[in-house]
Amino acid sequence: MRQLKQAFTAKVAARVLSAFIVAAVVAAPAQTITKFNAPGAGTGIGQGTVGGAINSSGTIAGYYVDSGSVSHGYVRSASGTITSFDAPDAGTRVDEGTFSRAMNTAGVIAGYSIDSGGVNHGFVRAASGAITVFDAPGAGTGFDQGTTSYDINTAGAISGFYADSGGVRHGFVRAANGTITTFDVTGAGTGKGEGTTGFGINASGTISGYIIDSGGVAHGFIRTSSGTVTVYDASGAGSGALQGTVGGAINTAGTVAGIYIDSSSVAHSFVRAANGTITEFSAPGAGTSFGQGTQGDWINTAGVVAGYFSDSAGVYHSFGRTPTGQIITFNVPGAGTALGQGTAATNINDANHVAGSYIDSGGVYHGFTAAQ
Repeated sequence: MRQLKQAFTAKVAARVLSAFIVAAVVAAPAQTITKFNAPGAGTGIGQGTVGGAINSSGTIAGYYVDSGSVSHGYVRSASGTITSFDAPDAGTRVDEGTFSRAMNTAGVIAGYSIDSGGVNHGFVRAASGAITVFDAPGAGTGFDQGTTSYDINTAGAISGFYADSGGVRHGFVRAANGTITTFDVTGAGTGKGEGTTGFGINASGTISGYIIDSGGVAHGFIRTSSGTVTVYDASGAGSGALQGTVGGAINTAGTVAGIYIDSSSVAHSFVRAANGTITEFSAPGAGTSFGQGTQGDWINTAGVVAGYFSDSAGVYHSFGRTPTGQIITFNVPGAGTALGQGTAATNINDANHVAGSYIDSGGVYHGFTAAQ
Protein backbone atom coordinates (compact mmCIF):
# COMPACT_ATOMS: atom_id res chain seq x y z
CA MET A 1 0.00 0.00 0.00
CA ARG A 2 1.19 3.49 -0.82
CA GLN A 3 1.41 4.83 2.72
CA LEU A 4 3.60 1.93 3.86
CA LYS A 5 6.42 3.33 1.74
CA GLN A 6 6.60 6.10 4.35
CA ALA A 7 6.25 4.01 7.50
CA PHE A 8 9.94 3.82 8.37
CA THR A 9 11.51 6.17 5.80
CA ALA A 10 10.65 9.13 3.67
CA LYS A 11 8.75 8.10 0.55
CA VAL A 12 11.47 8.95 -1.95
CA ALA A 13 14.24 7.41 0.14
CA ALA A 14 12.15 4.25 0.35
CA ARG A 15 11.88 4.14 -3.42
CA VAL A 16 15.63 4.57 -3.83
CA LEU A 17 16.79 2.38 -0.97
CA SER A 18 14.23 -0.43 -0.62
CA ALA A 19 14.68 -2.24 2.71
CA PHE A 20 17.68 -1.94 5.02
CA ILE A 21 18.40 -4.91 7.24
CA VAL A 22 21.05 -5.64 9.87
CA ALA A 23 21.72 -7.80 12.95
CA ALA A 24 21.72 -6.49 16.53
CA VAL A 25 24.64 -7.53 18.71
CA VAL A 26 25.22 -4.83 21.33
CA ALA A 27 22.96 -5.00 24.38
CA ALA A 28 21.19 -1.81 25.46
CA PRO A 29 21.37 -0.40 28.98
CA ALA A 30 18.21 -0.37 31.06
CA GLN A 31 15.53 1.68 29.33
CA THR A 32 12.06 2.93 29.98
CA ILE A 33 9.95 2.02 26.96
CA THR A 34 6.43 3.34 26.58
CA LYS A 35 4.17 1.82 23.94
CA PHE A 36 1.05 3.52 22.60
CA ASN A 37 -1.69 3.31 20.00
CA ALA A 38 -3.67 6.18 18.59
CA PRO A 39 -7.45 5.91 19.10
CA GLY A 40 -8.96 4.74 15.81
CA ALA A 41 -5.84 2.91 14.63
CA GLY A 42 -6.59 -0.24 12.68
CA THR A 43 -5.50 -3.71 13.76
CA GLY A 44 -4.96 -5.35 10.38
CA ILE A 45 -1.74 -5.98 8.48
CA GLY A 46 -0.11 -2.67 7.55
CA GLN A 47 -2.43 -0.71 9.84
CA GLY A 48 -1.85 0.80 13.27
CA THR A 49 0.20 3.64 14.75
CA VAL A 50 3.41 4.96 13.21
CA GLY A 51 5.67 6.83 15.64
CA GLY A 52 7.33 9.89 14.17
CA ALA A 53 9.09 13.01 15.41
CA ILE A 54 9.77 13.79 19.08
CA ASN A 55 10.62 17.31 20.26
CA SER A 56 12.44 18.65 23.31
CA SER A 57 9.31 18.50 25.50
CA GLY A 58 8.72 14.84 24.67
CA THR A 59 5.73 15.53 22.43
CA ILE A 60 5.44 13.08 19.53
CA ALA A 61 3.91 13.69 16.11
CA GLY A 62 3.09 10.85 13.75
CA TYR A 63 0.24 9.24 11.89
CA TYR A 64 -1.97 6.20 12.18
CA VAL A 65 -3.64 3.99 9.60
CA ASP A 66 -7.26 3.09 10.33
CA SER A 67 -9.21 -0.07 9.53
CA GLY A 68 -9.93 1.28 6.06
CA SER A 69 -6.20 1.89 5.43
CA VAL A 70 -6.68 5.67 5.51
CA SER A 71 -4.00 7.69 7.31
CA HIS A 72 -4.59 10.38 9.95
CA GLY A 73 -2.17 12.64 11.80
CA TYR A 74 -1.80 12.66 15.56
CA VAL A 75 0.11 14.49 18.26
CA ARG A 76 0.89 12.79 21.59
CA SER A 77 1.75 14.93 24.61
CA ALA A 78 4.49 13.92 27.04
CA SER A 79 1.74 12.93 29.48
CA GLY A 80 0.26 10.53 26.92
CA THR A 81 -2.76 12.47 25.64
CA ILE A 82 -3.29 11.78 21.93
CA THR A 83 -5.06 14.20 19.60
CA SER A 84 -5.79 13.14 16.04
CA PHE A 85 -6.25 15.48 13.09
CA ASP A 86 -6.76 15.53 9.34
CA ALA A 87 -5.58 18.05 6.77
CA PRO A 88 -8.60 19.74 5.13
CA ASP A 89 -7.88 18.29 1.69
CA ALA A 90 -6.89 14.78 2.76
CA GLY A 91 -8.49 11.91 0.87
CA THR A 92 -10.53 9.25 2.63
CA ARG A 93 -9.74 6.17 0.60
CA VAL A 94 -7.04 3.49 0.81
CA ASP A 95 -3.51 4.98 0.87
CA GLU A 96 -4.83 8.54 1.16
CA GLY A 97 -4.99 10.82 4.18
CA THR A 98 -2.69 12.84 6.44
CA PHE A 99 0.98 12.14 7.23
CA SER A 100 2.86 14.03 9.96
CA ARG A 101 6.57 14.17 9.23
CA ALA A 102 8.31 16.56 11.66
CA MET A 103 7.76 18.84 14.65
CA ASN A 104 9.75 21.72 16.14
CA THR A 105 10.29 22.83 19.74
CA ALA A 106 7.13 24.96 19.69
CA GLY A 107 4.99 21.95 18.73
CA VAL A 108 4.43 23.10 15.15
CA ILE A 109 4.02 20.08 12.87
CA ALA A 110 4.98 19.79 9.21
CA GLY A 111 3.73 17.06 6.94
CA TYR A 112 1.74 16.34 3.83
CA SER A 113 -1.63 15.00 2.78
CA ILE A 114 -2.66 12.83 -0.15
CA ASP A 115 -5.94 13.90 -1.69
CA SER A 116 -8.61 11.89 -3.50
CA GLY A 117 -6.63 12.17 -6.73
CA GLY A 118 -3.41 10.86 -5.21
CA VAL A 119 -1.79 14.32 -5.22
CA ASN A 120 0.46 15.40 -2.34
CA HIS A 121 0.03 18.75 -0.57
CA GLY A 122 2.22 20.19 2.17
CA PHE A 123 0.73 21.35 5.46
CA VAL A 124 1.80 23.04 8.66
CA ARG A 125 -0.17 22.58 11.89
CA ALA A 126 0.20 25.16 14.64
CA ALA A 127 0.35 24.04 18.28
CA SER A 128 -3.17 25.48 18.59
CA GLY A 129 -4.39 23.00 15.97
CA ALA A 130 -4.85 25.39 13.05
CA ILE A 131 -3.76 23.75 9.77
CA THR A 132 -2.46 25.59 6.70
CA VAL A 133 -2.20 23.65 3.43
CA PHE A 134 0.26 24.80 0.79
CA ASP A 135 1.67 23.84 -2.61
CA ALA A 136 5.02 24.80 -4.05
CA PRO A 137 4.91 26.81 -7.29
CA GLY A 138 5.28 24.38 -10.19
CA ALA A 139 3.97 21.35 -8.30
CA GLY A 140 2.13 18.86 -10.48
CA THR A 141 -1.51 17.98 -9.98
CA GLY A 142 -1.45 14.35 -11.08
CA PHE A 143 -1.15 11.10 -9.17
CA ASP A 144 2.04 10.91 -7.07
CA GLN A 145 2.88 14.51 -7.91
CA GLY A 146 2.57 17.62 -5.74
CA THR A 147 4.26 18.91 -2.58
CA THR A 148 5.85 16.88 0.23
CA SER A 149 7.12 18.46 3.48
CA TYR A 150 9.94 16.65 5.29
CA ASP A 151 11.25 18.79 8.16
CA ILE A 152 10.67 22.00 10.13
CA ASN A 153 13.16 24.06 12.15
CA THR A 154 12.78 26.19 15.29
CA ALA A 155 11.91 29.27 13.20
CA GLY A 156 9.10 27.43 11.45
CA ALA A 157 10.89 27.08 8.09
CA ILE A 158 9.95 23.87 6.26
CA SER A 159 12.08 21.85 3.84
CA GLY A 160 10.87 19.34 1.30
CA PHE A 161 10.39 18.68 -2.39
CA TYR A 162 7.72 18.90 -5.04
CA ALA A 163 7.16 16.69 -8.07
CA ASP A 164 6.19 18.53 -11.22
CA SER A 165 3.85 17.38 -14.00
CA GLY A 166 6.63 15.22 -15.40
CA GLY A 167 7.38 13.56 -12.08
CA VAL A 168 10.68 15.42 -11.70
CA ARG A 169 11.56 16.46 -8.13
CA HIS A 170 12.62 19.94 -7.04
CA GLY A 171 13.64 21.16 -3.59
CA PHE A 172 11.88 23.92 -1.67
CA VAL A 173 12.05 25.84 1.58
CA ARG A 174 8.95 27.53 3.00
CA ALA A 175 9.51 30.38 5.44
CA ALA A 176 7.25 30.76 8.48
CA ASN A 177 5.48 33.65 6.72
CA GLY A 178 4.52 31.34 3.85
CA THR A 179 7.09 32.46 1.28
CA ILE A 180 8.29 29.47 -0.76
CA THR A 181 11.68 29.34 -2.46
CA THR A 182 12.32 26.50 -4.88
CA PHE A 183 15.71 25.22 -5.99
CA ASP A 184 17.46 22.63 -8.13
CA VAL A 185 20.93 21.30 -7.43
CA THR A 186 23.40 21.13 -10.31
CA GLY A 187 23.74 17.56 -11.52
CA ALA A 188 20.17 16.55 -10.72
CA GLY A 189 18.45 14.54 -13.43
CA THR A 190 15.42 15.81 -15.29
CA GLY A 191 13.55 12.56 -15.85
CA LYS A 192 10.67 11.08 -13.88
CA GLY A 193 11.81 10.11 -10.39
CA GLU A 194 15.00 12.14 -10.75
CA GLY A 195 15.80 15.62 -9.44
CA THR A 196 16.34 17.35 -6.10
CA THR A 197 14.93 16.37 -2.70
CA GLY A 198 15.24 18.72 0.28
CA PHE A 199 15.16 16.66 3.48
CA GLY A 200 16.40 18.05 6.81
CA ILE A 201 16.64 21.71 7.85
CA ASN A 202 18.46 23.07 10.90
CA ALA A 203 18.07 26.24 12.97
CA SER A 204 20.24 28.32 10.62
CA GLY A 205 18.18 27.29 7.61
CA THR A 206 20.80 24.96 6.13
CA ILE A 207 19.12 22.16 4.20
CA SER A 208 20.38 18.60 3.83
CA GLY A 209 19.14 16.41 1.04
CA TYR A 210 20.03 14.47 -2.06
CA ILE A 211 19.75 14.48 -5.81
CA ILE A 212 19.06 11.65 -8.22
CA ASP A 213 21.08 12.10 -11.39
CA SER A 214 20.22 11.01 -14.94
CA GLY A 215 21.70 7.58 -14.25
CA GLY A 216 19.53 7.00 -11.17
CA VAL A 217 22.45 7.53 -8.77
CA ALA A 218 21.95 9.46 -5.51
CA HIS A 219 24.33 12.19 -4.28
CA GLY A 220 24.07 14.09 -1.01
CA PHE A 221 23.98 17.87 -0.80
CA ILE A 222 24.09 20.73 1.69
CA ARG A 223 22.38 24.06 0.86
CA THR A 224 22.99 27.07 3.12
CA SER A 225 20.31 29.67 3.80
CA SER A 226 22.06 31.96 1.30
CA GLY A 227 21.71 29.32 -1.41
CA THR A 228 25.29 28.01 -1.57
CA VAL A 229 25.23 24.29 -2.41
CA THR A 230 27.83 21.58 -1.79
CA VAL A 231 27.36 18.14 -3.35
CA TYR A 232 29.16 15.17 -1.82
CA ASP A 233 29.44 11.38 -1.90
CA ALA A 234 30.38 8.86 0.76
CA SER A 235 33.57 7.05 -0.25
CA GLY A 236 31.89 3.64 -0.27
CA ALA A 237 28.86 4.69 -2.28
CA GLY A 238 28.08 2.77 -5.46
CA SER A 239 27.71 4.46 -8.82
CA GLY A 240 24.93 2.37 -10.31
CA ALA A 241 21.20 3.02 -10.49
CA LEU A 242 19.53 2.97 -7.05
CA GLN A 243 22.93 3.31 -5.39
CA GLY A 244 24.79 6.34 -4.06
CA THR A 245 24.56 8.79 -1.15
CA VAL A 246 21.42 10.09 0.56
CA GLY A 247 21.74 13.05 2.94
CA GLY A 248 19.14 13.02 5.72
CA ALA A 249 18.65 14.85 9.01
CA ILE A 250 20.93 17.78 9.94
CA ASN A 251 21.55 19.16 13.44
CA THR A 252 22.35 22.67 14.69
CA ALA A 253 26.10 22.11 14.23
CA GLY A 254 25.56 21.22 10.58
CA THR A 255 26.29 17.52 11.06
CA VAL A 256 24.30 15.29 8.73
CA ALA A 257 23.10 11.73 9.29
CA GLY A 258 22.49 9.76 6.13
CA ILE A 259 22.93 6.51 4.28
CA TYR A 260 24.77 5.27 1.25
CA ILE A 261 24.21 2.24 -0.96
CA ASP A 262 27.35 0.47 -2.11
CA SER A 263 28.07 -1.26 -5.41
CA SER A 264 26.48 -4.46 -4.08
CA SER A 265 23.29 -2.54 -3.16
CA VAL A 266 24.01 -2.93 0.57
CA ALA A 267 23.11 0.05 2.78
CA HIS A 268 25.45 1.73 5.26
CA SER A 269 25.08 4.82 7.44
CA PHE A 270 27.29 7.88 7.71
CA VAL A 271 27.67 11.14 9.58
CA ARG A 272 29.07 14.17 7.77
CA ALA A 273 30.56 16.95 9.88
CA ALA A 274 30.10 20.60 8.90
CA ASN A 275 33.71 20.67 7.68
CA GLY A 276 32.91 17.89 5.21
CA THR A 277 34.50 14.98 7.05
CA ILE A 278 32.44 11.83 6.50
CA THR A 279 32.47 8.89 8.93
CA GLU A 280 30.86 5.74 7.58
CA PHE A 281 29.51 2.96 9.78
CA SER A 282 27.44 -0.18 9.86
CA ALA A 283 25.82 -1.79 12.85
CA PRO A 284 27.76 -4.84 14.10
CA GLY A 285 26.43 -7.95 12.39
CA ALA A 286 24.88 -5.99 9.54
CA GLY A 287 23.79 -8.03 6.56
CA THR A 288 26.03 -7.88 3.52
CA SER A 289 23.68 -9.09 0.81
CA PHE A 290 21.56 -7.16 -1.66
CA GLY A 291 18.98 -4.96 0.09
CA GLN A 292 20.53 -5.43 3.53
CA GLY A 293 22.36 -2.84 5.65
CA THR A 294 22.07 -0.04 8.22
CA GLN A 295 19.90 3.07 8.25
CA GLY A 296 20.65 6.05 10.50
CA ASP A 297 17.42 8.02 10.53
CA TRP A 298 17.92 11.07 12.79
CA ILE A 299 20.61 13.04 14.62
CA ASN A 300 20.26 15.29 17.69
CA THR A 301 22.24 18.34 18.79
CA ALA A 302 24.83 16.22 20.61
CA GLY A 303 25.42 14.14 17.47
CA VAL A 304 23.66 10.98 18.66
CA VAL A 305 22.19 9.09 15.70
CA ALA A 306 19.04 6.99 16.01
CA GLY A 307 18.06 4.44 13.41
CA TYR A 308 17.19 0.85 12.69
CA PHE A 309 18.45 -2.30 11.06
CA SER A 310 17.41 -5.93 10.68
CA ASP A 311 18.98 -9.32 10.99
CA SER A 312 19.51 -12.00 8.37
CA ALA A 313 15.87 -13.05 8.75
CA GLY A 314 14.70 -9.54 7.89
CA VAL A 315 13.63 -8.66 11.46
CA TYR A 316 14.05 -4.98 12.39
CA HIS A 317 15.99 -3.77 15.43
CA SER A 318 16.71 -0.22 16.62
CA PHE A 319 20.02 1.40 17.44
CA GLY A 320 21.58 4.56 18.82
CA ARG A 321 25.12 5.62 17.89
CA THR A 322 27.11 8.01 20.08
CA PRO A 323 29.44 10.64 18.56
CA THR A 324 32.38 8.44 19.60
CA GLY A 325 31.04 5.54 17.57
CA GLN A 326 29.50 3.28 20.22
CA ILE A 327 26.39 1.53 18.90
CA ILE A 328 23.67 0.42 21.32
CA THR A 329 20.74 -1.68 20.12
CA PHE A 330 17.30 -2.38 21.54
CA ASN A 331 13.97 -4.01 20.79
CA VAL A 332 10.50 -3.14 22.05
CA PRO A 333 8.79 -5.99 23.94
CA GLY A 334 5.96 -7.31 21.80
CA ALA A 335 7.73 -6.65 18.51
CA GLY A 336 7.40 -9.47 16.00
CA THR A 337 10.32 -11.68 15.10
CA ALA A 338 9.49 -12.61 11.51
CA LEU A 339 10.40 -11.04 8.18
CA GLY A 340 9.27 -7.39 8.01
CA GLN A 341 8.51 -7.23 11.73
CA GLY A 342 10.45 -5.76 14.66
CA THR A 343 11.46 -2.33 16.02
CA ALA A 344 12.43 0.85 14.14
CA ALA A 345 13.62 4.05 15.82
CA THR A 346 13.00 7.06 13.58
CA ASN A 347 13.70 10.14 15.71
CA ILE A 348 15.65 11.31 18.76
CA ASN A 349 15.44 14.55 20.78
CA ASP A 350 18.17 16.37 22.68
CA ALA A 351 17.37 14.46 25.89
CA ASN A 352 18.18 11.23 23.98
CA HIS A 353 14.54 10.17 24.07
CA VAL A 354 13.77 8.06 21.01
CA ALA A 355 10.50 7.74 19.10
CA GLY A 356 9.58 5.13 16.56
CA SER A 357 7.37 2.18 15.69
CA TYR A 358 7.33 -1.55 16.16
CA ILE A 359 5.52 -4.13 14.09
CA ASP A 360 3.99 -7.05 15.95
CA SER A 361 3.56 -10.68 14.87
CA GLY A 362 0.33 -9.77 13.10
CA GLY A 363 1.97 -7.08 11.00
CA VAL A 364 0.33 -4.24 12.96
CA TYR A 365 2.22 -1.00 13.71
CA HIS A 366 2.45 0.48 17.22
CA GLY A 367 4.17 3.65 18.43
CA PHE A 368 6.80 3.77 21.15
CA THR A 369 9.11 6.11 22.99
CA ALA A 370 12.26 4.99 24.79
CA ALA A 371 14.44 6.78 27.33
CA GLN A 372 17.61 5.76 29.14
